[in-house]
Amino acid sequence: MHNKPAAETQANPLANPPIITAAVLIIGDEILSGRTQDKNLGWMAEYLGRLGIQILEARVVADDQAAIVAAVNELRRRYTYVFTTGGIGPTPDDITAEAIAAAFGIEYGFHPEARRILLEFYGDQATDARMRMAKMPVTAKLIDNPVSRAPGFYVENVFVMAGVPKIMQAMMMSLDGVLTPGRIRHSLSFTIHLPESKVAAAMTAAMAQWPGVAVGSYPKMLSGGGYETSLVLRGYDTAELETVRDWLQGEIEKIK
Repeated sequence: MHNKPAAETQANPLANPPIITAAVLIIGDEILSGRTQDKNLGWMAEYLGRLGIQILEARVVADDQAAIVAAVNELRRRYTYVFTTGGIGPTPDDITAEAIAAAFGIEYGFHPEARRILLEFYGDQATDARMRMAKMPVTAKLIDNPVSRAPGFYVENVFVMAGVPKIMQAMMMSLDGVLTPGRIRHSLSFTIHLPESKVAAAMTAAMAQWPGVAVGSYPKMLSGGGYETSLVLRGYDTAELETVRDWLQGEIEKIK
């Protein structure tokens, strides 16, 4: 389990920043049915990675309150941050906000500031369905939504955002200064013309000798026959990554 810094804590410009971890919880029956393809996870991994926030787990759960509550409570204790997407719209199947309130044991109802934002934005068009988007844990802190105004929110280390990619991205970018940046995990890659089975032993030896470096292999069958494998090294120390790369390339030369 990782210690969770308060969401509001500003980054301390240390020479050796902390390792910050995250989980993503994707909520929605439409994702599980295949009707909608998730387009958020990849963007979030890249964006958060640049902040030094490493996504270590991603889950998809149905629009089921008990399932959402169980997943949120497990993940928020395991990781520094949890980011949820989906289920905060105006329709009856959007139950994420109510589930988050249940997970934290907080009253669910109209958030005064969220209600004000929506009334100001919609005016005479503020229907009951639209105003439903102002209901959430009443003590939550809001996440700005410059695209469609209906805010996301966060409670402690759980950040609740829309599922629509354009809106989710705007919400995420509005968290600058809220999220604590961490240690950047770098990557280095090179390609070899061998099947991955040929380099498995060298990969195992490298990770045993340099436990701070993860080595992944990504094979590809070439149209003209033969194999091509990309080896990707990930770690926090760029000099160590280069050392492992050079060592692996030397070992691979012996295989050829």
